[in-house]
Amino acid sequence: MPRIHPTALVDRTSELADDVEIGPYSIVGARVRIGAGTVLGPHVVISGRTTIGRANRFFPFCSIGGAPQDKKYAGEDTELVIGEGNTVRECCTISLGTVQGGGVTRIGSDNWIMAYAHIAHDCLVGDHTILANNATLAGHVTVGDWVVIGGLSAVHQFCSVGPHAMAGGGSIVLRDIPPYVMCNGNPAEPHGINTEGLKRRGFEAETINLLRRAYKMLYKEGMTTVEAVSALAAMAAEHPASAGAIGLLKDFVSNSQRGIIR
Repeated sequence: MPRIHPTALVDRTSELADDVEIGPYSIVGARVRIGAGTVLGPHVVISGRTTIGRANRFFPFCSIGGAPQDKKYAGEDTELVIGEGNTVRECCTISLGTVQGGGVTRIGSDNWIMAYAHIAHDCLVGDHTILANNATLAGHVTVGDWVVIGGLSAVHQFCSVGPHAMAGGGSIVLRDIPPYVMCNGNPAEPHGINTEGLKRRGFEAETINLLRRAYKMLYKEGMTTVEAVSALAAMAAEHPASAGAIGLLKDFVSNSQRGIIR
């Protein structure tokens, strides 16, 4: 049986795995589903059509699955889906999706979401990310795997952040951040490749060196975006062992809807 504190309010129609823990004064709504091993600390609110996977931990005063902060939202049946092994620290807010944005906000697994972070409606967050204190994602933001968003940073609506990218503290992100790129500032500007992060994740030295070259093509050699994409395609063809990593960068830049940071 779930361990539910006597002061918690849990709707009897919610679905809780047998070993879920619900702390004092927490609230779980009617359409909430919570997977095995998940722990809600004191004063956590889980509402809306929210599905939470295994082994997540929510710290006090989180508000999860609330109505989108979008004037167009009119109570439509949208949802929030959260994966496994996430840590969500104090006072974080994660909203339901909107019909206009596909109807779902989705958080992956093994993410570290620090105090006061906000993830707005229709965001898609991958796995193994870190959102530091007060990081804010506006609506419809996409964040790839292994991304780090520094404290007090904000990402504009509809922006994408590529895998392994890093935004330093206080960054104001108004355009897409390509994979592997570090940035900082207001507005955020690129400052090289996230070399240390790639080393920690087991990237080969040759691949890291090629990504450094790719960065120079994109930012230092005066190429247009079209020219840079063509040069990246040629590099990937010349280096098959690193083609996947280079191709990820090429495809992201080629498909960017808001344009990349400069």
